[in-house]
Amino acid sequence: MAKQAGVSPSTVSYVLSGKRTISEETRQRVLAAIEVLGYHPHAGARALASNRSNVIALIMPLYTGLYVPILMQFVISVVTAARRFDHDVLLLTQDEGEKGLERVAASSLADGLIVMDIEEHDPRLPRLRTLGRPSVLIGFPADGSGLTCIDLDFAAAGAACVDHLADLGHREIALVGSPPEVYERELGFARRTAAGFDEALRRRGLTGSTVPCEPSPEAVQATVEQLLARHPGLTGVVVHNEPAVPLLLDAFAALGRQVPGDVSVVAIGPDDLAERSKPRLTSVGIPAEEIGRRAVELVAAKLDGRAVPAGTLVPPVLVSRDSAART
Repeated sequence: MAKQAGVSPSTVSYVLSGKRTISEETRQRVLAAIEVLGYHPHAGARALASNRSNVIALIMPLYTGLYVPILMQFVISVVTAARRFDHDVLLLTQDEGEKGLERVAASSLADGLIVMDIEEHDPRLPRLRTLGRPSVLIGFPADGSGLTCIDLDFAAAGAACVDHLADLGHREIALVGSPPEVYERELGFARRTAAGFDEALRRRGLTGSTVPCEPSPEAVQATVEQLLARHPGLTGVVVHNEPAVPLLLDAFAALGRQVPGDVSVVAIGPDDLAERSKPRLTSVGIPAEEIGRRAVELVAAKLDGRAVPAGTLVPPVLVSRDSAART
């Protein structure tokens, strides 16, 4: 290629890497030679030269109780954003714990890591702090010291749903939460939502409770019947359990309760689910695209040696639709 362009091999290298200023005329000659010869940089050689793999590892164990469609929105967002930084994404879905982190670091498979499915007392965190690879958590543990975290402010999301229903005059409100195993594993997003919900109930002087729920027709029907027996004056429901949403609406209909005529429903979940529901759900959306993109930007900044905030909470946005009405 250097011969084709009439320049030295080092000049070609400088044009490709951008590490030195090259005159525009020379740069155009090199680019023309690249076009003629159909040259593509060798990824392995580039990695050896730069000590970079140009890969970000996305660690996302797939457990039961998690809503896979929203997880895939995060994956798509991370992959799309990574391409802007000339990185590919290695998706790791097995529950390997610390061993998975060690494997990524020891083999130099990835320049940095994005870690999801964060438990409040996540056993992977001590190793992440000493791994020697830039990492970003999508989620917040109980102790985030020495870590970089980003997520939706789920506590504020739970509170926003209560405040919206309270402003409509509802005095007795329930939270239909994630499946029991999600709380048992102490996943941060579910526990923070419940904490925000409870705090808002106290602040507004309301009555209510949180009930975990398996997303099966039988479990949702039993949950609704249990809530109505425990709270005879129940008129508002917050649901943070995406696959249970249509089942919940069906359960209320089977018991002769109209939404929003008798019971108002507010969801925390993806906008497309809220728009497809009948009635369309008032909801706090999950900003998967924004969070995935910003997680990649944080990793890229750390790879460049730039300072980043320790924690980033994305404020919730509640969109009013058709499922919540004034009492």
